[in-house]
Amino acid sequence: MNDEHADHTAPLPTGGTPSDASERELFAARITAHALGQLDAAEAAEIERVLADPARSDARQQVAEIRRLAAGIRSAEDENGLARSPELRRAVLAAAAAARPAATASNAADSVRPAPRQWTWPVLAAVGSLAAALVVAATLFIGRPADRMVAMNETVKRQAAEHPVAADGVRPAPNGPEGADRAAMVAPVAERAEEARFRESKARKIAGDQSLKESMAESAANGSDAMAKRDAAAPSRVPDRPSEAFRLELSARRVERELAPASNAAADKAAVNINRIVASEIPQSGEGYAAVSENRSASSREQPLSTFSIDVDTASYANVRRFLSAGRMPPRDAVRIEELVNYFRYDYPRPDGDKPFSVTVEAAECPWNAGRRLVRIGLQGRDIDRGARPAGNLVFLVDVSGSMNAPNKLPLVKQALAMLVEELSENDRVAIVTYAGNAGLVLPPTTGDQKGKIRAAIDALTPGGSTHGSAGINLAYEQAQEHFVAGGSNRVILATDGDLNVGVTSNQSLVGLIKQKAAGGTFLTVLGFGEGNLQDDKMEAIADNGNGIYAYIDGVREARKVLVEQLTGSTVTIAKDVKIQVEFNPAQVASYRLLGYENRLLAARDFRDDKKDAGEIGAGHSVTAVYEITLVGAETGAGAEPLKYQRQEAEPAAAVDPNASSELLTVKLRSKRPDGDTSVLEEVPLADRGGAFERASADLRFASAVAAFGMILRSSEEKGDATLPLVAKIAAGALGPDNGGYRAEFLDLVRKAESAK
Repeated sequence: MNDEHADHTAPLPTGGTPSDASERELFAARITAHALGQLDAAEAAEIERVLADPARSDARQQVAEIRRLAAGIRSAEDENGLARSPELRRAVLAAAAAARPAATASNAADSVRPAPRQWTWPVLAAVGSLAAALVVAATLFIGRPADRMVAMNETVKRQAAEHPVAADGVRPAPNGPEGADRAAMVAPVAERAEEARFRESKARKIAGDQSLKESMAESAANGSDAMAKRDAAAPSRVPDRPSEAFRLELSARRVERELAPASNAAADKAAVNINRIVASEIPQSGEGYAAVSENRSASSREQPLSTFSIDVDTASYANVRRFLSAGRMPPRDAVRIEELVNYFRYDYPRPDGDKPFSVTVEAAECPWNAGRRLVRIGLQGRDIDRGARPAGNLVFLVDVSGSMNAPNKLPLVKQALAMLVEELSENDRVAIVTYAGNAGLVLPPTTGDQKGKIRAAIDALTPGGSTHGSAGINLAYEQAQEHFVAGGSNRVILATDGDLNVGVTSNQSLVGLIKQKAAGGTFLTVLGFGEGNLQDDKMEAIADNGNGIYAYIDGVREARKVLVEQLTGSTVTIAKDVKIQVEFNPAQVASYRLLGYENRLLAARDFRDDKKDAGEIGAGHSVTAVYEITLVGAETGAGAEPLKYQRQEAEPAAAVDPNASSELLTVKLRSKRPDGDTSVLEEVPLADRGGAFERASADLRFASAVAAFGMILRSSEEKGDATLPLVAKIAAGALGPDNGGYRAEFLDLVRKAESAK
């Protein structure tokens, strides 16, 4: 039956098994279309009605499997070999012409671009067949890890042998009406898929290489139990609706497989591609973010101590900017309030003498929760003149796997590192280590004045292969340790999208590896790149445990900010294991809530434990934390009549020191020198309750606007009366000098958030 005569209104079977082959194929195609989100609302509702039938558990399982496999394909690496193929196009058009010898030129042209409804169901039937084949492949892959590659290879080779090719390398269509139908279907699908691939350059393509095949045996050693545990602990993912190019890509795969040569090499490659879908982190799809459970208010009588590790990471802000600039709201767990606040510089005083940082504490009324106060704690790290920067021992660890083959990944990495190279001197040494299927030393340690040699090595980097991140980490730290500079800046700079899928891959194992390496005195800077499969949770975890910082690079401007404007902060550490503990006075403060830092909270006993790891401060970096507090008496409202039948909460507790009863809180800090093992304590009390918000410093008001923005993006239950217009109003009145225009850019992001979906 030709596709123009296909019945697209055939009813869905309502239960049991469809009666004949054509009905079964149509039902499978519509199930596949539903799984890929291609049906309109009415058709989708009809499918959902069928899936609700208790007897159709098989169909529900099929939908889940297709979605899982589609996610794997979307997250697969790009492959250079999938560019426009003139041979393929000529072959399918010739097949179409042979099937319709009487067609005129104009009719042939029409057949290449039929109306959507004319080709939808034949395409979906092809998609359904492909999905079914991949389900079988998944079963083989997961069920018998030790034999999966052999079984897959033999299956693909056997299928290729059963359908021989002609001398010109094109697999002939079957004779008779079936062959004519296939040829008529293949031509428009292939043509439209090729066009879609070029229109949407970011479409996902099935990719893989021989190094992945070789590494699978190593990955299989983890066993199904380990993989199940990893699945159970998987972080939240970003759903990504398939683009037109991706939907047509599935059909194009089938077209190319039908017409491909049946050589052993082609069969091997097909097996690797299928395994790449199934084996991509079982399956890691989309972007990964660690779940953030929002801080709640705590009673200062029951929990007088609030303890956390400082955080100078800024990745979340740049990542949020990427989403909003694309007209989309960021995932809730991609928003870390402290990283939004700490993205900006504040006018804190410089530390005195040899102190690593200064401490500033300020209070004011809260603009989104009447009756509450905001307390801002600010740390300013000691700056170091660029000319006085210590000798650098830098190792660039660059992910050159196939997943980095995108304009905002490896090409941007090369631009960013080239900027950093321009800032280096003869006192610095640079080595370049890359990793894909295996790790390699691309550039041995080279002095910073040999810029041409270093740039040439960077320019020569090309993507390809799987991602054996742990091998690269081991080699990079070996290089750093071998050329360690006592008293210098010893640092590994990792540039990646975080999609580590070979070797040590789980977050827990990577953290253990990084902790072990960091113990040698080499610090870590993690630079995240790209979109679609960004593994933010993994990069944040290894940066936190590698005595380092994590920044996300969404463009050249951000690369310049991190690696040029903040060069000393990104490469020189002035204090490590910095912890903050705030003690609240229950005579003055009824409750408190820390805005952000959920992933940095510590137990009260950890504050004095010098073995407990915490955050690092780079030269010139500032750290800001914001608390929302409720003063004693504010719970019943200011000026309320005294209670008759119980003691007023405003009365100081008997155990409270009367000499300190006027203080709201005391900020305590502990930190170590970069090469030290013993922390030093510093305390700063705050007695000022703060006045009207409008009279507070511009820095407190701006930091508050950013924190409120983060709560809105997270749909926080604690955001009170905070709205985007309120955030814009506060920020606009607190821009200050705004060096670099970053605060003005924040206002633009607030406006984009108002129209984002």
